[in-house]
Formats: sequence, structure tokens, C-alpha cells
Amino acid sequence: MARMNIIQAVNDALAVAMRRDPSVVLLGEDVGKFGGVFRATVGLQEEFGDDRVIDTPLAESGIIGTAIGMAMYGLRPVAEIQFSDFIYPAYDQIVNELAKARYRSGGEFPAPMVIRTPFGGGIRGGHYHSQSPEAIFCHQAGLVVVAPSNPYDAKGLLLSALTSDDPVMVFEPKRVYRGPDHGTNWTAHPKSEVPDGWYTVEFGKADTVRPLTGQGTAVSLISYGAMVHTCAKAAELAAAEGIDVELIDLRSLVPLDLEALRDSGLRTGRVVVANEAPRTCGFAAELVALVTEHCFDALQAPVLRVTGWDTPFPYTLESAYLPDPQRVLAALRATANYR
Repeated sequence: MARMNIIQAVNDALAVAMRRDPSVVLLGEDVGKFGGVFRATVGLQEEFGDDRVIDTPLAESGIIGTAIGMAMYGLRPVAEIQFSDFIYPAYDQIVNELAKARYRSGGEFPAPMVIRTPFGGGIRGGHYHSQSPEAIFCHQAGLVVVAPSNPYDAKGLLLSALTSDDPVMVFEPKRVYRGPDHGTNWTAHPKSEVPDGWYTVEFGKADTVRPLTGQGTAVSLISYGAMVHTCAKAAELAAAEGIDVELIDLRSLVPLDLEALRDSGLRTGRVVVANEAPRTCGFAAELVALVTEHCFDALQAPVLRVTGWDTPFPYTLESAYLPDPQRVLAALRATANYR
């Protein structure tokens, strides 16, 4: 078992899948000779050749359209969109073709393909390289949407995606691709143990990152992606103030582990949800609605959201836009102290 960061885990997952299944092909901007802008596909073209690791033009609609055709005729393509901000030219292909292919063909033409894309801020990328558009794809029936927070899940979820007959979108948290955010040190462990070879992480199964200790006022904290690390730091700070945080990493947004969400809310009666996407119509709003619907009688406080702001993602004020541990801690305090 090796220690890997997320980039290494993604690279390893792709290599393992391509050795096992000759129908797996990669395509995207710079994924071949250069190894991808974040180096997630480095070395794969050398091992598998340029007919399986394909450099494409800068045309996201063309990348996705080509991959859909490959998927419908027997291949398992993995299409990389270099930044999730660039995915919008391919939006029509994804929601009107890919998401509906299996349904409208009565199952005759499934489209078993994967779309990988880094999302979120934290790399000083400004408004065109820092967005979090996951909620708009969760809204589209027919797509599986996952967002790992750590190397183990990044590899396991990607390998699950490569055996799925449904199209899967993998949103990868680029802020923690290679470990901690050194400006804030929110992430304690830059690498984690990742099993060799093939294993999978099941869709629709959340992970309890931090269980309740029984010491203090219990609060549920729900998140995914890079925000899990922000929330983990906030939970440590909260513990020193007598707030006992149960931290849930969703891992999979669609399908969602509603049972884990409900059970945590019923245990604590106090819930905070966090994501770095804008507040209005973000995935956090869906989580608030679900907790309210399923835990209403047990709730002892309003369900709170900690999110990004309803503005374009700023460049110079990135640290003010991204929810930090102190903002999450403030929501935990408000929820724990509500009477």
C-alpha cells in the first residue's frame, strides 16, 4: 500500500483501469504528451499509446461529443475538462445527449463514460479557474456526480465510475490535489494510504470523518470535496469550545446517502452544511431542504449554510470568498447555542 496525494491516486486509478480493460480510453486537452495541466495523466500516453490517450483541440463540446459517440459504441472514454469553469460549452452535450441517451433509447444505448474535472478555488486562479458548478449537474437526471476529498476516495470512486453503465462526473478538488493548502494549513495530512491495484468506493455511501465523542453539544457538519478539510479544522476548534462535531463527507452527491444525512440529523438535532459554491441554489440548499424534510421533529435549531458568496469568484479577495474554518466555526457556535 502506497502513500499518495489525489493527483497520484487519480493517475494510478486510470493506469489500473486501462491495464484491466482495453476499452478504456482517455481524451482531453493536453492529457497525452504533456500529462495534463495538473499532471494527472502523466506517463499514460507513453504506456498505452496515443490511440488510447488522445490529445484534443481546445473544444469542450467536441471532446464531450466525441466521447459520447465512443461510449455508445462500446468504449469507456474518460474525458477530461481541464477546469470545471470550461465545461459550459459542453453543457448541451452533457445534459441533452449524455444524460438522456440511456433513457431515450430504452436502455439500448447506454453511455458508460466518465468526465473528470477539477473544481473549486484555492489556487489563485481568479474567476475563470475557480468555480464550483456541481449543483447544476446534480439537477440533471441521468448523471452520477461524485466529489472526493482525499486520495483513497479519489481512486476508489474513479474505479467505480469506470465500471458504471451510467455517465459519471467526477469533480476533483484541485485545492488539495497535492496536499495541504499551505497558506492556511487546513489539511493535516497531504497524503494517505491508497491500496494497490483494483478497489472501489460505492456510490451513495457517505463517510463519517469525525464521529461524535459524547463530550459537549452535538452538531452535525455535512460537506464534500476540499471543504471537508476546512470543516475538519473547524471541528477541532469547536471541540475546544465544548461543541461535539460529527463530520460527514458525502463523497457522492448523486446518488446521495440520504440515510447517513438523516441519521446524523436525528442524532444531533443541530446541523450545519458547507460548500464553497455560491449560496443561492447551491448544493448546500438541497442538503438543508433534505435535512429539514427528514429530521424536522428532531431539530433543535435552524439548519445553517456556510458557502461562497453570490458574486463572481474574485482574484485578489480569494481568501475572503472561500469559506474558512472561522466561518464554519461561527455557524457551529450559532447552531450549538441556539435556544
